[in-house]
Amino acid sequence: MTEKPIKKKRRVRYSGTHPRKFSEKYKELNPGKYPDEIEKVKQRGQTPAGMHLPICIREICTALELKAGMSGIDCTLGYGGHSSVMLSRIKPGGKLIGIDVDSEELKKTEDRISKQGFDESMFTTRQMNFSEIKECLKSTPEGFDFILADLGVSSMQLDTPERGFSYKNPAQLDLRLDNSSGETAAELLLRSDVDSLTNMFAENSDEPHAALLAKAILQRQTECMTTVGLATVISESLAKTGASPSDIKPSIQRVFQALRIDVNREFDSLDKLLLAIPECLKSGGRVAILTFHSGEDRRVKKSFKHFTAEGVYSECVRRPIRPSFQEQHDNPRSSCAKLRWAVKA
Repeated sequence: MTEKPIKKKRRVRYSGTHPRKFSEKYKELNPGKYPDEIEKVKQRGQTPAGMHLPICIREICTALELKAGMSGIDCTLGYGGHSSVMLSRIKPGGKLIGIDVDSEELKKTEDRISKQGFDESMFTTRQMNFSEIKECLKSTPEGFDFILADLGVSSMQLDTPERGFSYKNPAQLDLRLDNSSGETAAELLLRSDVDSLTNMFAENSDEPHAALLAKAILQRQTECMTTVGLATVISESLAKTGASPSDIKPSIQRVFQALRIDVNREFDSLDKLLLAIPECLKSGGRVAILTFHSGEDRRVKKSFKHFTAEGVYSECVRRPIRPSFQEQHDNPRSSCAKLRWAVKA
């Protein structure tokens, strides 16, 4: 009896000359198979679908003064771009713990980095919020030589439609970094009032139209249960005031940012992390934190200055380090990044 030939699964077809939807970008979603295509996307100043380009990696390695044999923590593992480079700098003999709350991406990154030749003797992961960083001292009670925290949302989360992070793709309004638990942004909107939303938009993202948008969103609550619906309500509300499209887009981004910060309690987690870092560093250990908006940067700056004045840190950077003009061109998502570092006394 002859076996029937196995039919090859055809890739998803798309209209036009180039794929537009996330699921259609089969070349970008297979970087190992199509490296030339990935490079073309990067040269256009874009981030390939399903990937995340590490920001300020050269500046971070310089600030942390990485050397062979060091031990450290990457508080925001994400795609693993920073971790991969740091691991290459601390071998042989170095050890790195990668932390992330996103269970979906954590396993993928763990597999990706192990294939680069970094086994469990050098690299381990933990699914937890970085506010619980002191848990890492159980395996390394003497403390760590360096700690990195990249506070930006990873491109995989932004670009994956079903995660509900981007207004460019239709999806349920979710915005949770760990989508296995907690309240979604849609649920948050359903229980909010005008004052709480206004304060959230103003404090979390410095939105100048906070009161107007809070009122408009609550008046059209049911329409705002999806990413596209929320973006439409914001756009139409601001258009009535005579705002131009170039002014409307930043407001949409700020509202999504403010909701994401609140849903994930990001400021509370960051405050706990900043308090815990000195306890987790060895004497002379270094910390670097990459922020992406004023609320985060204010907290990091205040913490570093406070601990330096108290003698906990021997020094901290006076002015934040910014990505080079070339990096901002190659990766537009880096344009608002600020890097600050400090050294434990």
